[in-house]
Amino acid sequence: MQAATSRLMRAYARQPVSFIRGSGARLWDEHGVEYLDAIAGVAVTSLGHAHPEIAAVIAQQAGLLLHTSNVFRIDWQERLGERLCALTGMQKAFFCNSGAEANEAALKLARLHGHRRQIAAPRILVMENGFHGRSIATLSASGNPSKQQGFEPLLPGFHRLPYDDIDAVRQAAAQSPDIVAVLVEPVQGEGGIRVAGTGYLRALRALCDQHGWLLMLDEIQAGLGRTGAWFGHRHADISPDVITLAKALGNGIPIGACLARGAAADLFSPGQHGSTFGGNPLACRVACSVLDIMVRDKLPERAAALGGRLLAGLQAALGAHPHVVAIRGQGLMVGIELDRPCKELVGRALAEQRLLITVTRDKVIRLLPPLVCDETQIDDIVARITRLLASDGVKAATTAEISEQRMHPHV
Repeated sequence: MQAATSRLMRAYARQPVSFIRGSGARLWDEHGVEYLDAIAGVAVTSLGHAHPEIAAVIAQQAGLLLHTSNVFRIDWQERLGERLCALTGMQKAFFCNSGAEANEAALKLARLHGHRRQIAAPRILVMENGFHGRSIATLSASGNPSKQQGFEPLLPGFHRLPYDDIDAVRQAAAQSPDIVAVLVEPVQGEGGIRVAGTGYLRALRALCDQHGWLLMLDEIQAGLGRTGAWFGHRHADISPDVITLAKALGNGIPIGACLARGAAADLFSPGQHGSTFGGNPLACRVACSVLDIMVRDKLPERAAALGGRLLAGLQAALGAHPHVVAIRGQGLMVGIELDRPCKELVGRALAEQRLLITVTRDKVIRLLPPLVCDETQIDDIVARITRLLASDGVKAATTAEISEQRMHPHV
């Protein structure tokens, strides 16, 4: 909870805890209380906290060079572009600072693509419950009215459809000649951990080929190993035209990337897009190290195995729980849907179980543990969630109770 005297804008509903140290999937607050992190900074710290190799790279690069601007060639940016294009099958990369900025770049590519096809008012297909960022353009593309409220008028040019419904896409194609692209998440994270069917993604690819649309996949939360494959779309064995990445790419250092192939790769010309800090030597060197570690330690494969263990454990423990509607996910991207709003469980998980979780779409407990968790920690997440929901129905703890419990943790 933010103090009344804080000089920070009230943009966040903060929990009454401040972490000062981390190691792997563990965190410690200012009182020395240990917590288990099952959210990884919302899919960011996939290598865990304070990874020694990442810390060493940050320290070394900080002593060499942090920023020169994109007026000049940046060697680490070139290296990262090569690595990501080889990994994704894309041809060109644009680097920025966040997922929202990566999606902004994708949306601009889509409009350029439309204008090159002589479409004066290009439209982009987006999905209900999708989430692509909080800038005005990405907020307009997102499908969450509660996050859009108060920021109207939103940008035009988006046609929203039900997620994982290919018939709706076919109908839109038949009705509108101005569609130029589809922007979709292979797994909706903010949307409640909803996994697109492989048939749906393959049919989207076919429709984009048929109509000359760009298939743009938002892999910001699902990408880089979290679903048990390097990217969420790999489960459907398709190749998009544009991929957006961020979050886990820097393991906590801000970086985003928009990757493109084919006609989309050559749409930007000098002056049409840019970023002051995007692709700086520090962020790009860290991202190269993140990729090195993920490849060496086979973290996508590890996420597949640990994700199966997590889902199986939750199904066994909570499958018959009276308030659990569904348990779903892919790899280490798991949601537990309840039959009623449960946002208070975030605070209760901290206070009662020393566990970090989030709740999305009001009713879905979202779990995004670091990919470096061990089997014992995965089992511990299941045990703590089970204990949390076993006491479901007990009133939410007050702020004073939470603070007292943090200062005097149960033995």
